[in-house]
Amino acid sequence: MLRKKLFAEFLGTGTLVATVVGSGIMATDISADVGIQLLINTIATVFVLYILITLLAPISGAHFNPLVTVISLFRKELSFVNTIWYLVAQILGGSLGAILANLMFEHHALDPSQKVRDGAHLWLGEVIASAGLIFIIFLAIKQGIDKKIPRLVAAWIGAAYFFTSSTSFANPAVTIARSLTDSFSGINFSSVPAFIAAQIVGAALGYSAFKYLTTKTKSGK
Repeated sequence: MLRKKLFAEFLGTGTLVATVVGSGIMATDISADVGIQLLINTIATVFVLYILITLLAPISGAHFNPLVTVISLFRKELSFVNTIWYLVAQILGGSLGAILANLMFEHHALDPSQKVRDGAHLWLGEVIASAGLIFIIFLAIKQGIDKKIPRLVAAWIGAAYFFTSSTSFANPAVTIARSLTDSFSGINFSSVPAFIAAQIVGAALGYSAFKYLTTKTKSGK
């Protein structure tokens, strides 16, 4: 059973990254307008997120994101060993997704990004994108509307592509994978640690907000 869960995480994260990277390359091939490029990238990502979460959630929970997996460990929904395996599957899957996208568009399989994404404004964007993602997922679970998570997550990421300065990576595994492509969606590896740190801070804030809203006080209010 664990092997099937890990394969679902590997496949889901890989497909997500292949979509993000591949649609980004396609967008720059067919348009010089950055707005249109971002729109193409966003639409493809939103659609594939909805599909992947809907189909794979019953198998693995459809984390596809170390932030969600680590919080599941914190909530004692995953063992420490299984958490490590989930993280490995997500990182390897995401990396393979980037490689496959590169190859589909005749780039080098490993094509390290030259796009430096540094600055407090971008890190703030990642904090907000990650906080919103975690808040939405766990609040939906708490409210018993799990079946709406595919739509909610896809909608949040689609919106955050446009309203956050970082265009909403919000996922350490995806961030690492996107360092392997020198294309529209790429990020230079030197920028990855700060992005992941911001994502962790955002996840902690989002989960804290969720807990604050859902934990009853002694007075019951």
